[in-house]
Amino acid sequence: MSKGFWEHVCSTLSILPQVHSAQISPSRLASLSYAVAGLLYVLRYAKNARIQALATLSVVLLGLWLSLSRLEWALLTLLIALNWFAEVANTSLEAAVNLASPGYHPMAQVAKDVAAGGSLLMALTSVIVGLLVLGPPLWERLVA
Repeated sequence: MSKGFWEHVCSTLSILPQVHSAQISPSRLASLSYAVAGLLYVLRYAKNARIQALATLSVVLLGLWLSLSRLEWALLTLLIALNWFAEVANTSLEAAVNLASPGYHPMAQVAKDVAAGGSLLMALTSVIVGLLVLGPPLWERLVA
């Protein structure tokens, strides 16, 4: 029997992470070290992260050369962050699926493929917006 909406919300809010979590951060500094370790893991082991790092550097250098406006920088920064978030989430999901399903399982494949699809969708969207933001000033520089 399913719970009602508010019964479910209250049930979830009553779950104490200190009781059910195997690992609680002892301090903010420890939490920061876990986050940095996670990002470095992605850079070291996620193949697409190195391509993404090169793309990030290229976009930033091109933006500096083109003297973009604050609004253009804000848009590019948001897209860069969303791309990195998608890659980090994809890598995290892959690790969790590998832990939960060490052997092949069709649903594990679906989970990994859907997460990878989300990363691809974010990357394609960023290319389109990047061309819209960087294209006109780049064209002006090249033909001037």
